[in-house]
Amino acid sequence: MTIDREHVRIAEALLFAANEPLGLDRLKQRLPDDVDAEAVMAALVADYQGRGVEPVRVAGRWMFRTAPDLAEVLEEERVAVRRLSRAAVETLAIIAYHQPTTRAEVEELRGVAVSKGTMDVLMETGWIRPRGRRQTPGRPVTWGTTDEFLIHFGLDDLSDLPGLDELKATGLLSSDPQEPGLFDAQVNADRAGKAD
Repeated sequence: MTIDREHVRIAEALLFAANEPLGLDRLKQRLPDDVDAEAVMAALVADYQGRGVEPVRVAGRWMFRTAPDLAEVLEEERVAVRRLSRAAVETLAIIAYHQPTTRAEVEELRGVAVSKGTMDVLMETGWIRPRGRRQTPGRPVTWGTTDEFLIHFGLDDLSDLPGLDELKATGLLSSDPQEPGLFDAQVNADRAGKAD
């Protein structure tokens, strides 16, 4: 039995334009009544043999998919951008400036408890890691920053972190102890909100 090339072209166009897999019943609706839809699809599969995309049957329906042997070429890594919470930023800053430091020391400086999730996020980003244990009762874990932290923030060494004068110059900290800087004001507002 010979297959009319026009019918194969119709099936190809329908599959290409479809936003979900098409069953033979949908293909038959668009082809002339006397056309064998299965034979048309077999011809289309043969036409695409060895090409970059190919018609495949999934869940009893047809769709175009990229050839499985090209998966390696099509692989793409994407960086997922996630914003850190204020708690994570404050925790990271305290660890960066006071390392090696314990969770209890971070909590004392922040004035609030540090959730496990905050530490987990910072570890997942690769910016902090355990640095050992403090030689005090309970032997708490100490935390410090990693080379990934330095790379991400464009620092050669921890000594490149901005000092108090630089933070005051940017307005993040106030040089007048009576007047809070941007960071001080937000921290104080956060604490006031937690006290309610």
